[in-house]
Amino acid sequence: MPDPYDSLSKNQLASLLRKRDAEKKLGLVWERDEIEADAAIDANFVACTIDPALSDGAAPWRNLVVEGDNFDALRWLRMTHAHRVKCIYIDPPYNTGNKDWVYNDHYVDPNDRYRHSTWLEFLFRRLSLARDLLANDGVILVSINDENRAKLELMMDEALPGMRLGTFTWRTRQGSNADQGSFLSPDHEHVLAYGHSGFKFSGNAKSYEMYSNADNDPDGDWRKSDLTLGFNYLERPNLYYPLQDPKTGIWYAPNPNRIWVYASRDRLKPGQRVSTRTMEEWIECGQILFPDQQRVETWNTKEELLAAIRSGDVPMTGRAPMLREELPDLDFWVGKPVGFNVPAFKRYKKDLRNATQPLSSWITPRSEEDTVDDGANAIVSGTNDEGAKVIKDVFGSKAFNYAKPVSLIRELVRQSTSFDDLVVDFFAGSATTAQAVMEVNADDQGSRRFIMVSSSEATGDEPDKNICRDVTAERVRRLNAARDGKYADLSAEFAYLRTREIDFDALNSELAPAEAWTALEAMHGLPLTFYDAASGWNEHSTDAQTLILADRTDDGLIERLRALAKARANAFVYSWTPGQLTAALGPVDFEIRPVRETLVKRFQQ
Repeated sequence: MPDPYDSLSKNQLASLLRKRDAEKKLGLVWERDEIEADAAIDANFVACTIDPALSDGAAPWRNLVVEGDNFDALRWLRMTHAHRVKCIYIDPPYNTGNKDWVYNDHYVDPNDRYRHSTWLEFLFRRLSLARDLLANDGVILVSINDENRAKLELMMDEALPGMRLGTFTWRTRQGSNADQGSFLSPDHEHVLAYGHSGFKFSGNAKSYEMYSNADNDPDGDWRKSDLTLGFNYLERPNLYYPLQDPKTGIWYAPNPNRIWVYASRDRLKPGQRVSTRTMEEWIECGQILFPDQQRVETWNTKEELLAAIRSGDVPMTGRAPMLREELPDLDFWVGKPVGFNVPAFKRYKKDLRNATQPLSSWITPRSEEDTVDDGANAIVSGTNDEGAKVIKDVFGSKAFNYAKPVSLIRELVRQSTSFDDLVVDFFAGSATTAQAVMEVNADDQGSRRFIMVSSSEATGDEPDKNICRDVTAERVRRLNAARDGKYADLSAEFAYLRTREIDFDALNSELAPAEAWTALEAMHGLPLTFYDAASGWNEHSTDAQTLILADRTDDGLIERLRALAKARANAFVYSWTPGQLTAALGPVDFEIRPVRETLVKRFQQ
């Protein structure tokens, strides 16, 4: 067998060594060729062509369905949509050995020393590209089964360093009697969540039932809240101190296992500052609630106090005594009135930092929805059975296997996005994610957009097979066509695109103006329109910007550009021959940009 290093240049060997030296030694290891992986990203240029016959609704199209290998589609999207995607959801192949998927759903090479290397590398390359699509507050959600969760999670730690948020667990079915050997039936799957530091889920709605205003407080509704922290007196000695009600003179023992949450000004060092008010300041503003009716005891001697401690007749928290023989400064409590109840904090509703509370990592099955308290878990999902039923409902037949339930992805989209965000699924399959986006928009009158990427999945035995055309796009098309019933309110026009690869050396001759126009519109955040080849130049204007692609220079174009310059419009002009156009136009405030160089620079970022 030839040595694989013999074909590498000195610079390639040095680059390989630098990467290996920089790699962390702890974590997942799989066989990969870094040189080949880096070269694959920029091996050639990817262009997209709109098929108007398969697009749905009138242009401009805000949503996209892209047919092609998702590696190519992601390379194109990195050029056109970098840092603009709020939510990516994917349901990739699970590496389980199923034979009914175009990629064989079993990325295992018996020659690999680590036999899952091919599957891991396949996903690593795609997730590395997907990372560049995410906005600063974006998130990527990945479904995976229990068997491969650990491997995928470790790989995602490499592909998306520092972005791990957590894991959702959801019920895939109600229960199974399948023979699993160990009699452990895998009735659940996971959704791994990775996001940038600016991302937050919407959270669960908070219940305000416990808030009221019985004392007519001018600051509004309030409730009693805990006044302690989960540290003991040895861990935070400065927060372990006796507390006195200044109105009654009654003293309250601190909990040795949970110290006070606020510092006492008497214990602050000279010049020391705290991030919030001191306990005395909270007392002065009336937000420390001392008990009004309680047992109060005074031990006149140390012996009386010790006898009370030994008999358990001292203030308690649960079953734990607040006063114990081994605690410091026990003499302090002799001769003082000691209350047996516990002070609380007066927490105002208006001071809540968040209108919602965090999500639970457990997704509640719809069959158990009525067993969960209101607001306890905002994500409620059906099982895989729901996914199959919806496919049959839309298509009238079992057009796709193993579709996720719409309710699962819908609630993930709802939790992850706002009204005008962009959602991407580059393993779109049956377009469940597209329907989920449409349903959330229908619920809150939002205008979220989606990009669905799917391959044809054609094989030698089925050369005419086209999942993207006949399932992915067709599902959205049928939902758009529904005029009554449960889908009547769903609507999402879309452009149908196909990817193709072009050698960089051939771009000048092979890249069609329509493909350049599609890329430029997407780069500028504009909905797509169909290129008019009969015109010498195409224009797409909005209130915010004007985009022009000049295929040739004529008097009409010059007149239009001069009008834009006079109006000081926010114009972006691209030309195949920018020098000629600049010479004919004369000085203007906006730049005439070269088409090929601009696209290549963005593609190879």
